[in-house]
Amino acid sequence: MDAVRVALLREVLAGTEWPWAARHFARALRASAGRRRGGLLLVGTEVYEPWHMAAHLVDEAAWSGRPELEPVLVRHRVSPGDPAHLAVGLGRLETARRGETLLVVAPELPDQDLLERVHDARRAGATVLALEGGEPEVRGLAHEALTVGPDAEVDIDVVQHLVSAAVGENGVPVPRAGGGRRRFRDRLSRLADQLTAPPPDPW
Repeated sequence: MDAVRVALLREVLAGTEWPWAARHFARALRASAGRRRGGLLLVGTEVYEPWHMAAHLVDEAAWSGRPELEPVLVRHRVSPGDPAHLAVGLGRLETARRGETLLVVAPELPDQDLLERVHDARRAGATVLALEGGEPEVRGLAHEALTVGPDAEVDIDVVQHLVSAAVGENGVPVPRAGGGRRRFRDRLSRLADQLTAPPPDPW
C-alpha cells in the first residue's frame, strides 16, 4: 500500500482509535528494535504468514534509514532451495536473546509449539510484541500488544498497513479522538470511491 493510500486510510479512520493505536504500537516497535540489523524477528501462525508486513517493514527500513527495522521472517515451513531470506525456520526463535525483538502477528490462536517458543524467547530476554486477534494467551506473552478483535471496525491486515507505515515515522502521534460509527462508514465509503475512481483525463 503506497503512501497516498495510507493517508486516505488514516483519513477514513480519523476519529477512531486505530491511527493512534497503530502509531503507539509502532513507537514500541522502533524503541525495541535496537540498532542491529537482524534483531527483529517476525513470525505468524501456522496458517497465517505475515508476508505483507515483512515487505512493508523492509520498505520502511530502507526509506527511514533504519536497517534494524528490516525483519527476519521466521517461517513454520521451510523448503529446500528457498532463498536465504525465506529459509529461516522456527529454530531461530530458540536463539532469540536480550537485545532482540520478536513480533508475533496472530489473527487466531497459534499452536502450542509456537506459544512455547515465544515464551522461551521472552524468558531468554527477547522483547515480545504482538499484533493479535483477541487471544489472551498471546497478549499474556507480549510486553506490548495491539489487539484487533472480531468486533473491530477494521481487520488485522488493515492494521498491519497502519503500523508498518508508522514505523518509519518520527513525528508526534495523533491524539485519541472520538467518532461515531456512522461517520466512520461515511469516510469508508468516500475512500472506496477515491480508490476505485478512474484517473483524471490528462487532456
